[in-house]
Amino acid sequence: MRFLFITLFPKQIEQAVSHSIIKRGMDRGLIEINCINPRDFTSDKHRTVDDVPFGGGTGMVLKPEPMVAAIRKAKEQLPDAKVIAMCPGVKPLSQKCAEEYAQNGQDLILVCGHYEGFDERIFAFVDEKLSVGDYILTGGELPALILLDAVSRFIPGVLGKMESAANDSFSDGLLEYPQYTQPVNFEGMTVPEILRNGNHGLIERWRRKESLKATYFFRPDLIPAEMMAAIEGDIPKNMSKDEKKFYTELRMELRKALGDDK
Repeated sequence: MRFLFITLFPKQIEQAVSHSIIKRGMDRGLIEINCINPRDFTSDKHRTVDDVPFGGGTGMVLKPEPMVAAIRKAKEQLPDAKVIAMCPGVKPLSQKCAEEYAQNGQDLILVCGHYEGFDERIFAFVDEKLSVGDYILTGGELPALILLDAVSRFIPGVLGKMESAANDSFSDGLLEYPQYTQPVNFEGMTVPEILRNGNHGLIERWRRKESLKATYFFRPDLIPAEMMAAIEGDIPKNMSKDEKKFYTELRMELRKALGDDK
């Protein structure tokens, strides 16, 4: 899968992808990463890519001429690629979104903004706008790299095992359960006994509970309404006996954690 960054700072991208898993993916020929600098499409001696906004205001805005010329050059190289502009306050990147990009296999052209943002007319040459969160950064390179990283993990062969991506946080819409490794006892903190008894059925049950607990405490908005109702005691009648027992136990454990175990 090919990723083409339109960026004023190619070295930032090149340095970031020269390490770890992304680098191994590139070395294996699974990922190809290149950059195009909009400054190469300017005609003045200062290689100007920004200007003051019409109507007044602080900061500078990226000019349409060099940015669109860079996008057109990128489309010459990757004619079937999707063009994504990294912007705040638009569609958020999610685990599902990253997986869909990877499964689709479509090359991506990632347009990185700077200063006060893009001249609005640039978006006429963009297929999609994407955000990594409700906050402002100094440039679009870091968000674009986050997208690259998130998508690459779903490309077969990039990770050592695809199960690693399948079992991530958000892989089933919930937060991940706690993980432990050696030693069993570290400064008085021990690995839960259930993870050491070899009973994989009980381990999976424990992990599911812990995943739901973490999600309930930190991201309750991710829990589907029917599942939340079961957690809070409104267990559907058509639920299996084992599921009813599971949610009853979970509810009691949550109450205990909240100090309301009466």
